[in-house]
Parts: sequence; C-alpha cells; structure tokens
Amino acid sequence: MSDPLFWIQNLRVAYPGSRGQSRDQTAGESWAVDGVSLILEPGETLGLVGESGCGKSTLGRAAMRLLPTTTHIEGRVTFEGRSVYELSPLELRQFRGEAVALIFQDPMTRLNPVMPIGEHCLETLLAHRPNLSRRQAKERAIGTLEAVKIPASRWAQYPHEFSGGMRQRVAIALALLLDPKLIVADEPTTSLDVTVSAQILQELTRLCQERHMALLVISHDLAMIGEYCDRIAVMYGGKIVETGATTSVLQSPQHMYTRSLLNAALHIQSVQPGAAAGQQEPEIGNQKPESITPLLRIQDLKQYYTLEQGLMSRLLSGKNQTIKAVDGVSLDLYPGETLGLVGESGCGKSTLSRTLLQLIRPTSGRVEFLGRDIVHLSAADLRHQRRQMQMVFQDPHACLNPMMTVGQSIADPLVIHQLAPANDAKAQVLQMLERVGLTPAEAYYDRYPADLSGGQQQRVAIARALITRPQLLVCDEPVSMLDASVQTQVLELMLELKHEFNLTYLFITHDLWVARFFCDRIAVMQSGQIVEINSTQEIFTNPQHPYTQTLLQAAPLLATLSG
Repeated sequence: MSDPLFWIQNLRVAYPGSRGQSRDQTAGESWAVDGVSLILEPGETLGLVGESGCGKSTLGRAAMRLLPTTTHIEGRVTFEGRSVYELSPLELRQFRGEAVALIFQDPMTRLNPVMPIGEHCLETLLAHRPNLSRRQAKERAIGTLEAVKIPASRWAQYPHEFSGGMRQRVAIALALLLDPKLIVADEPTTSLDVTVSAQILQELTRLCQERHMALLVISHDLAMIGEYCDRIAVMYGGKIVETGATTSVLQSPQHMYTRSLLNAALHIQSVQPGAAAGQQEPEIGNQKPESITPLLRIQDLKQYYTLEQGLMSRLLSGKNQTIKAVDGVSLDLYPGETLGLVGESGCGKSTLSRTLLQLIRPTSGRVEFLGRDIVHLSAADLRHQRRQMQMVFQDPHACLNPMMTVGQSIADPLVIHQLAPANDAKAQVLQMLERVGLTPAEAYYDRYPADLSGGQQQRVAIARALITRPQLLVCDEPVSMLDASVQTQVLELMLELKHEFNLTYLFITHDLWVARFFCDRIAVMQSGQIVEINSTQEIFTNPQHPYTQTLLQAAPLLATLSG
C-alpha cells in the first residue's frame, strides 16, 4: 500500500510560553494544535473549518515548517512518504512552491511592497525554473494572472495600487505558477466577491482533477467549503472534533460545535431580505425618502488614477492609461437606514468609501454630509466633520496599533477631537467596552490587540468608531474575516447599536447573504459605477441588471447543501 500524498499524524504545536512545565501536559489551552491527524490523497479537496483562534492557520503553517524555531512541535508530517521535518534547507526550498504552495489569508504577507506585481511572478518562476528565458517566464506569468482576472496592463503596478481582493488574486496566481502537487489555501477568498471566489475555486478544483493535485482549504465559510470540497474537517480548541464526507457532515452533523456553526450560518441565510435590519425603506414618522433630506448625498463622484508608463509604452499608445476606480457615482443615504454596497473585488467599493470620507480627494464631484459639501473643506473643518463620520475596516488587527492597549486605542479619538479630559475618557471607554460585549471591561482595558481573538478585535474597532457618537458609520467588510458564529454575534451587535445610537450605516460587503440579512437597500457596483440600487427585497427577488443576476447565481446557498 502506497503512502498518502500528505499525511499529518498526531500533530501537536505549542508556542513559547503557552505550554505548562511538563511536556506531557495535554490541557487544551496549552496546545494551539492538539493531536491532529489528517490524510490528503492526490486529487482530493479537504475543507478545514472552525472559529478564529482554533488552530487552523497554525496547523497549515506547522505542516509546511513555517513556524518559528522556538515553537514546540510533536508528531509527524509526511509528503509522498518523506518526513517534512527531516528535509534539508535545499529540499525544503524545493518543497515549498514546487511540491506544496501556500496561499495566505493576508496577501501582503506574501507580496513585497516595493516590487511590481510582474517582478513577483518572474522572481518566483526563475528561482525554481532557471531554464526558462525571461520572455518565456513573462508569457507564462501573464497567462496565470489573466486566469485570475488580472489584466496584463497591470503588470508594472505595485501591491498598494491594488484592492485587497486584487492582491489576493495575485497571491493565488503566484501559488499556481509552479504547478504544485498540493495547495494549502488559508482563507483564500475572504477578500473576494462571490463571482471571483467561484471562478477561483472552480479553477482550483478543476486543476486538482486534471493534475491530480490535492487542495486543503482553510476557511470559516461553510457554504463555500460545502460546495467545493470532497471532505470536511471541523476544528475546535486545537482538535479535530468531526471529519467526514461533505454531504454527510452538513446534512447530519454529529458534534455539538459543528451543529452550532451550521445553525449560525443558516440563520444569516434564512432571514428574510432586510428583516434583520428593519424596514425596507427608511422612514421618519410617515415621511418617505422623497420628502426627507439625505444624511449623505453623493453626486457624480469620480476618482481616476493615471498609470505612468515607460517611454516606449507612451510612444506606442500616445498617452498614459487611466483607471476609473469610481466613475460618476450618485446616491443618497437617508438617516437611520443601512445601505449595502456590493460588487466584485476591484470594482471601486473601498475607493468610494475612502473618497466620500475624504481620506483621498476625489477627481471631481460632490459629497454632501449634513447638507454641507465636504470636498472643499479646509483641513480643520474636515477634521471637525469627521467626528460625525467614522469607519470600521475589514481587518481590525491591521487598524489597531499593536503598541497601544485597548483602552488607549478607544480613547484616542476622544483625545484627537478634544471631547473629554483623561479622567473622563477612561470612564467613557469602560462604558463602551461593556456596550460592545467585552466584559468585564476592566479585564480588556489594559490588554493589547495581540491578546484578543479576531471577533474581539473587531468589537474594539467598533467601540473606537462609536466613541465620538457619530451619525454615519462606514463599514468596509467588517465581518468578512470572522467565522459564522462570531459573524452573527457582531452583526446582531451592530443592529442593536444602530437603534441605540441612531446610526446610519454604509455597509460594504462581498457577501450577498450578509447584505440580505443586514441591509435595508442594496447598491450594486461594477467597474466603478452603480449599476442597480433598490430595496433588499427587490434586489433578491427581482434583480434587473445582468451583473446583479450573475452575483446572485454565484452565491453559494448553504441550505441546499445541508438539506
């Protein structure tokens, strides 16, 4: 009997300072990964699901020897019968990339910020395929980039010139360049919309079948795992608590934690359009939107970027290329409503949010907030206005200063806007911590972001955004990095806070089911333009634009998978 392609046997991982005095200690809190065994055969797709902090990513990195040397590891990992932990440095270099490729959740951990995207591809190819000419390598790289919907015209751009979703596409292309036998994908579609996610996962699963390549997908998205993976392994507290065929696990989950994950995901998808958010149209008394003043009005907003090309490119084309990130967007946001903004990665959603907050100045157009055009405000007036406009970002870890405690991070806006002296600020922070569910507040006040889970970090980010008592909250993918159970908790918290603080939300997401659960109205964005805007009910039951129809058809529905 031949060995499996990839075999993890009783793997245990403990970080420095997390284990007890004895190496025989088996307490769950001591081991990030505790006695995990998994097998992957060629051509098989395995989905690894679980809440943030359960050990999924640690398992993937441990299997590829990417953890610090001070990490304590027990157990065995073999690839085609050879022990991964016995590979020499040269063999390990060949193993990573040529045999096994890892797609990280955060693409910026893979991308060099001072290197163009094209050079990333050439460096990877030529380092492992020195027999290729530079021209051959470029042709192969362009073909792979185009397979993940990145045009050749963006070859010379840098990572910061791409959206988060576009950067993830680059990371996936880099993983595919060397035709590995196994791909370990750690939350590969967190930043991507449903259509691109479907395209990439269809491509990955097709390659698995054609090239007899195995795929380990680490994700919190049960619907996505259910649609594209042959088997599911459910991880909780560092252990695999349930594993089996996808259909079997989804239709008849045996472990209590698996059932809770499934119920949380089904809850979001089962709520009627807009029901969780409230009314289908915002109302003030008996007034309709036509008779009330919008809180935020965007008129013909444009945000264009010019790609500077080399001398030869300019001579051939006659001009530099222009990217129309936001191209003539107009929409109204009414007091007390939640407007969802959906669309594919790179369509301009995040650029629009940053432009309307004046984090970047628009090329042209008007942004009226509380009846005042804020595009031409002075720096001092804009700073004062931003007290009423706050933002919650996709990755809370990236927007929280790792050197500041939770209390300092939340109090910082009060100091910046001179809203409270130091002694009053702490009392307000403790009150806000209690309100976002971080209790007891005193226990969290002096902790650092690294001490918190992803869901707890996002609650801190929400608390910091609310501490100035804003009227408008712009939420850019605020729950996309959270597992189903934590996602539901955060969304329900945001609904409670909306009514308590009289908030208006602009909610940017690529998850159509989250938008359906949370939003009163939905605006669909494609290539920098709003192609359709309507009530959530109408968008889901009677979509008018072909792109909206495509988005809805691509969104995986867990209920059909779980029976």
